[in-house]
Amino acid sequence: MNTSTRRLVMTACALATAGVVACGSGTGPVAPDGSTSQATSSGGTSGGNPNGGGANPGTPATGTLTVNLTDSPFSDAKAVLVTFSTVSVHLADGDSWQTIPFASGASRTCDLKKLQGPTDVLGVGSLPSGHYTQLRLVVSAANIYFENASSGGPCAASITAPAGKSAAVDIPSGELKLNREFTVAGGATTMLLDFDGDKSIKATGSGNGNSPTKYMMTPVIAVVSVQ
Repeated sequence: MNTSTRRLVMTACALATAGVVACGSGTGPVAPDGSTSQATSSGGTSGGNPNGGGANPGTPATGTLTVNLTDSPFSDAKAVLVTFSTVSVHLADGDSWQTIPFASGASRTCDLKKLQGPTDVLGVGSLPSGHYTQLRLVVSAANIYFENASSGGPCAASITAPAGKSAAVDIPSGELKLNREFTVAGGATTMLLDFDGDKSIKATGSGNGNSPTKYMMTPVIAVVSVQ
């Protein structure tokens, strides 16, 4: 091989080597067999979550609040039916009221006479985790029955009125706010309320034929415990 031919071969080899590197500049390093290698970032994550982990970090945590009711009832009656239309709690951070759904139906009626010692569920629902400062109850109706007890359980979406003598109870203001701070931090939280029937219901009038006895209710309800 003469000198010119040797120089031509060396030049071709150099150009071929440079082409290997140049061809790989668009897709990453190119192996001598023509395949490409995939670059892996040390900061990569699975599931498409840039913060690592599969859950969306913006989703608020929730917990469950159950509101139970017990009573020290109006002593002169066989049944005291009280209907609640709203149960809600105040979220401090969001400065908003969160409604607790009733256990059944759009309202909840309880016979306070059947809650002397036992408890029943007033409402239960999911709440955003956070700090709460108040409970709000709205009582929409109340009636006293003097001769017969009610049938069924202590609380239901509705309770059939017992037969016999009865009286409607006037409720000047059925809304009651209870200041009680508690925290929902995921999991289950249970609040127990005591509706004091004797202190809540007052008789007015003489009770004779000319002025029959009337009854007025100012709800007296205490938070017994939150756990």
